[in-house]
Amino acid sequence: MELWNSTSGSDFILVGILSHSGSPELLCATIAALYTLALISNGLLLLVITMDVRLHMPMYLLLGQLSLMDLLFTSVVTPKALMDFLYIENSISFGGCAFQMFLALTLGGAEDLLLACMAYDRYVAICHPLNYMVFMRPRVCWFMVASSWILASLSALGYTVYTMHYPFCKTRKIRHLLCEILPLLKLACVDTSRYELMVYVMGVTFLIPPLVAIVTSYTLILFTVLQMPTKEGRKKALLTCSSHLTVVGMFYGAATLMYVLPSSFHNPKQDNITSAFYTIVTPALNPLVYSLRNKEVMGALRRVLGKYIAQMQPTL
Repeated sequence: MELWNSTSGSDFILVGILSHSGSPELLCATIAALYTLALISNGLLLLVITMDVRLHMPMYLLLGQLSLMDLLFTSVVTPKALMDFLYIENSISFGGCAFQMFLALTLGGAEDLLLACMAYDRYVAICHPLNYMVFMRPRVCWFMVASSWILASLSALGYTVYTMHYPFCKTRKIRHLLCEILPLLKLACVDTSRYELMVYVMGVTFLIPPLVAIVTSYTLILFTVLQMPTKEGRKKALLTCSSHLTVVGMFYGAATLMYVLPSSFHNPKQDNITSAFYTIVTPALNPLVYSLRNKEVMGALRRVLGKYIAQMQPTL
């Protein structure tokens, strides 16, 4: 085993999922296609929400922030993974590894908190529609957004600094798609069991309250929907909420596998698949889940694209 130290200038090596897959070229092409889909779908959704004044509402402000987080999240990981495979160069510097970890934890934590805010938004819209613009006035919405970013970045900073302070004197290879806490701790040459326990406890603490808020919001929404007098009203409410619940299920399912399950249940292959799911697959699917089933978004998309197409056509 090659021994090294992070102060010696040596780089980490990200093994990832492409090197040891059965068909790396096919997997690389699939990842590239998903990344392109994520860029286009999230970019279009952000453009539509920004350009169409009819979508300047709290629900779409939060949805735009979700698209921004997904766009940044997948861009932190995917381009490097693809370039490493294409150029057969999968090293990452000590500082680059720390920066990637900080960004990934920030964006993942911010999305965790934002999904709870979106559930509260749906609760207010369905259970208290007459007071919606009071409870979800612009100042409240921006406070939710800012709180998600700030709390997540502070948490990520603490995790990153403490994780990277360990001396690394084992193999340079990180058997993972990106620099994350648990795979990196396996390279430390000191006992990290207490810190791993703390990561587990803090992971549960960070994930459970927002999840409880989401479950509570949708339980109250369900009771309200069942009491609606018209079938059309119940269908519209359930359709709006089902998109959010789909995104919640994908995000929290992957986050639970990665950060809530004890380390004894982890293995490199499983962790790589989980990380690929929430950093590559989910960001590509989230905007499709929201937009394809939302008539207001699809209508705004047609208006915005129609406007740009009309401007591009030469005048006769």
